[in-house]
Amino acid sequence: MIPTLTDLLVASVALAVPVLVAASGELVGERAGVLTMSVEGMMLTGAFASVVGATASGSAFYGVLCGAVAGLLVGVLQAVLSVLLRADQIVTGLAANALALAGTTFGARLLLDRGTTVPGFARIEIPLLADIPVLGPALFRQTGLAYALVAAVVLLAIVTSRRTGWGIAVDAVGQDAASADRSGVPVLRVRFTAVLVVGLLSGLAGTQLALSEVHTFTDNMTAGTGYLAVVAVIAGSWRPVGVAVAAVVFGLAQALQFTLPALGVDVPFALLVMLPYVLALLAVAGFVSHSRPPAGLNSAFVRQGRLA
Repeated sequence: MIPTLTDLLVASVALAVPVLVAASGELVGERAGVLTMSVEGMMLTGAFASVVGATASGSAFYGVLCGAVAGLLVGVLQAVLSVLLRADQIVTGLAANALALAGTTFGARLLLDRGTTVPGFARIEIPLLADIPVLGPALFRQTGLAYALVAAVVLLAIVTSRRTGWGIAVDAVGQDAASADRSGVPVLRVRFTAVLVVGLLSGLAGTQLALSEVHTFTDNMTAGTGYLAVVAVIAGSWRPVGVAVAAVVFGLAQALQFTLPALGVDVPFALLVMLPYVLALLAVAGFVSHSRPPAGLNSAFVRQGRLA
């Protein structure tokens, strides 16, 4: 069956949701001054834990809880290292990714049977809205978990907007931690909490990928999606709407890997696999010079020669 434009959009939105969820958490972390490169590891750990939890309990909802907790635990590790111990944020993030890849690969050998389909979430069609031509099926025939996560992303954007006290504190810490500290803002608490938000949402993003789209776990199943989430924050100029647009673009690039061959387009498969990351490189190259990251991004905070 030859895929249609609607099929392409459905696949694009489905693949964009994990990127959007993880990127929304990363946006909060970077606004607070913490570059969390371990998003990939958080997603992979969340995907693995969700499958183990769903398999053991027979419940997809229990799997979601396990995935969220797993991502949160990696977030705690990242926060302790980069916020409290002031370790290099990039190095610790990459190390966490390597640890997650090794740990989940080994864990899958021990706990999971290869190719086993686990309890997951089925697609839910919203009446009338799903019948809207072209966009209806893409937006309103998603899983219940996808709807819940998109709603959580919207709520997070509202709570951390620059019109709320929490949002102002996050931006203040990310722009000038020393001045924020003198103003009475608990810098370490804000940064630590921001990284936990990254871990929680990234774990849920991995859960969405495992339980809503794939319904199983495979080695390195995130395949760089976490890095795309980090790039989406940069391409989106550290703004929620821009991040959402970038996530959809990356989702479209991933969907083309499956639809172009079905359409008979003669493009080397390796090039299709590279496409999302080529776009990521172009996005970084094009937007870095035109947007300003938080001034304190990737900088540890020290008060008078010691942690504050």
